[in-house]
This record gives sequence, C-alpha cells and structure tokens, in this order.
Amino acid sequence: MTFRSSIAASAAMTILTAASIHVHGQSATPKPTPEQVASDLRKPTKGYVQPKTPWGDPDISGVWTSDAALGIARERDAKYSGRPFLTDDEYNEAHKADEQRRVAGENAIGAFRNDGAWKTKSYRQTSLVIEPEDGRTPGFTEKALERTATRDRGSFGEGPFESPLDFTLYDRCITRGIVGSVMPVVYGNGNRIIQAPGQVIISYEMVHDTRVIYTDGRPHVGPRIRQYLGDSRGHWDGNTLVIETTNFSDQTSIGGGNGNGLRHSTDLKITERITRTDKDELRYEVHVDDPKTYVKPFTISLPLTSPPGYVLLPYECHEGNYMLSDSLSAERTEDRAIAEDLKKGIVRRRKSIQQNLDAGARPIPGRTNPNDEE
Repeated sequence: MTFRSSIAASAAMTILTAASIHVHGQSATPKPTPEQVASDLRKPTKGYVQPKTPWGDPDISGVWTSDAALGIARERDAKYSGRPFLTDDEYNEAHKADEQRRVAGENAIGAFRNDGAWKTKSYRQTSLVIEPEDGRTPGFTEKALERTATRDRGSFGEGPFESPLDFTLYDRCITRGIVGSVMPVVYGNGNRIIQAPGQVIISYEMVHDTRVIYTDGRPHVGPRIRQYLGDSRGHWDGNTLVIETTNFSDQTSIGGGNGNGLRHSTDLKITERITRTDKDELRYEVHVDDPKTYVKPFTISLPLTSPPGYVLLPYECHEGNYMLSDSLSAERTEDRAIAEDLKKGIVRRRKSIQQNLDAGARPIPGRTNPNDEE
C-alpha cells in the first residue's frame, strides 16, 4: 500500500471556474456529439501556453495521478441521460463530495492515509465514458460471451484455483493492461511520463509497468509478435500525443480499474490521446476498438493532475505477494478435507476462497457467502 505525506494545508480544494475545467455550461439543443465533448475536454485552460522540450516536442513530462478522476463514474447514471456535463447545482454538490474525500484522506489512519487526498480539482463530467453518446460501455458480442471470463477468479472471485494460471494477471503482479493501469482505483494511481527525442516513456505506479512509445515514425512490429501491452507507436497532432497500439495478446482485459473482466481479442486496437491542458493537468483519452469483443467502439476520457508534492512510489508487488501461494495451499488443503469427508460418507459443498469478500475483507454488495448456502 502506498503512504504519502499530507498535502500541504494550503487552502480548501481548488474550485474550478467554467473556463478552467474547459466546460462552459450546458448546451441547449443540439446536444454535443462525443467528438465535440472530447475536443472540449482537451482545450487548454485560458491563457495557458504549452511548453516545449529542448528538441521542440510538446512537453507532457512529469508525475501525474488519476486520483483526479475519483468521484467521476465510469458509466453515466440514467439521471444524466443525454448530458455529458453536470449543471451548476450538480457540480457544486460534486465539489462538496470531492472536498470531503480529500479531507477524509488527509485525516485517515493506516496504510491508506492520503489516498484520495490528491483529488484537488473537481470536474463536470457525468461519466468517464464519453462515447457512445449514452456514456456507457457497449455490450459484449455473442462470440465474446463464449470466452472464459476471469471475473469469478482472482482476488475478486471464488475459484476454484488449480494453478497460478487461474488467477488474473493483476493478481500475479504482471500487468493491469493499458486501460486498467490508468483508471483510478483505491490507491497507487501514479503515472510518470518521461520524454526523449523520438520516444515517450510511461511508467505506472501499481504493478510498475513501463511502456516505451516510439514517435520517430518506425512501423509496428510484425503481426506474429503479441504482447500484453501491445506495440505502441506515437505521433504529435498539434499539442496532442496520439498513440496507436496493436499486436495485443488475448490475455488482458479492458474491464475494471485493475484490468479484471472478460478478456479482449487479439484484434484489439487502442488509440490514446494525451494533451497538456495546464501546468498541473493532462487530459488522457483512450479509444477502444475490438469488434470481436464489443458491439461498438467506445472512448474514455479522464483528467490526470500533478498536485504539489506528488511523487511516484515503489510498488513491490511480487516481493509481498503471498496471496497466490496461500490461496493455492488452501485449495489443496480443501481437496484433502473433501476426500476425507467422502470416506466418512459426508458430501458437502467446497468452501470458497474469497467468501464473497473484497480485497479489503468487506462483503461484496449483493452477494452472499457461498459457505453459508444450503
């Protein structure tokens, strides 16, 4: 778990004006298209001048956190139907909730102290998904539903677990995938961007993946080469870095923030856009296109900020990952116990690993403990 020093008690959370959040109130008819919403979110703060690197590329380097997006729902609630942005009253309520989150993080006790305390700006987005127009992730194709999902396994599932391969790549400290590595979760939401001539390097705090993105015009690797994070090539479109990634394996997923969920296909193509909109803010946008998995493409857009004092911390995942060995050991113990019970004529349900508790040992809403079922 990360532990960060408290944000300097400089003042209450920044209250953004309509201009500083790149949204200028609610449009009447016609409603903005997803493309218009994306363009508006990428607009720089009024008066901001994009700095350049010594070799002339837009400078997007720094340490950034997706904590900025905490409080923005991934999927748009029905009450915001057709509205990509909050009204003034709704925004004021969201701002109050963000301030409460920050204060709670600063005053928390334990390993999670200050997680959420880096949420220093508020936003008008009603959902992180901005395309399709309803702000919701499209459904799966029939072919995708035929594949084995990972949702019932791993640290948020019940097993059974026969080998390490039954756990997600996140549980195994391998990767959360490109989208999962940026999406905000309970902690470890840091992202470091380093630039060099012809290259942009992105490192993620949790599970500590690092991607090297070439911007020198070289082609993608051959189609037979497949990688967890694919093969990325970038180019500059004005002040926006556009990254096209192909050559994925079918072992990662676009699901929740930890990359758990139905695995995508090898046809997946991801297009990311990173734009610096202020000295302490980036706009990160990712377009997902996988016709074998989703019925239509979709786009997620979220802010990344760099509050004063924010740093990327080491994430020793493998070094303390006893969950895999302990879970597998428990399963083998249960195998022997079931066999012994059968010798006595006792037939019973297998005891589950997770027992419908989340990673913090809290009951998962809507689920009952399978060990309590008849």
